Amino acid sequence: MVEILQRDEAVPASYPALPSVLSTAAAMLDSEALWARIEAYTAHRFTTREVVWTVEGPGEFVPDLVPATITARKVWNGASWITASLADGPLGGVLLDGEGPYWITADVGDIILPAAVSEAYRRLAEYLAEDGSPAGASSYSYRLGDVEETTQRSPAHVARALQNSGAADLLRRYRRA
Repeated sequence: MVEILQRDEAVPASYPALPSVLSTAAAMLDSEALWARIEAYTAHRFTTREVVWTVEGPGEFVPDLVPATITARKVWNGASWITASLADGPLGGVLLDGEGPYWITADVGDIILPAAVSEAYRRLAEYLAEDGSPAGASSYSYRLGDVEETTQRSPAHVARALQNSGAADLLRRYRRA
């Protein structure tokens, strides 16, 4: 059975462009942080980057991030990493013929952004931008003359933003298994 010992994922050179229908407040948010949050929730990557897995076998290693194009296969010989001649597996991975450890490098990511993912980004950004209370506040009150506004939110509303905004529902098909 194949076991992933380590995964090193490079930061992409750029993330997808912002949806064109964002409010001004949502467009001002840190887009890299929002994309990183979406990608941490999913197994799919929406821009290309290099990923290196250190794995042990035997068996077929199938990358846990998609879409992946394997570019290098190496095995530890006791002193250094050397190129390994490993066959392609029937599930789209690499057949590991021994214990290893192995070093599998792949280009992971896609250049086509699905509409559902773009909408998930929009929902997440708008949800995080809509809160008029001070950052971190779970309760906020404002009074001007006879007019009073009160807002109360769970202290975990930022942590649960993907779920509360509806973005997680749109990302379900891209979710980690």
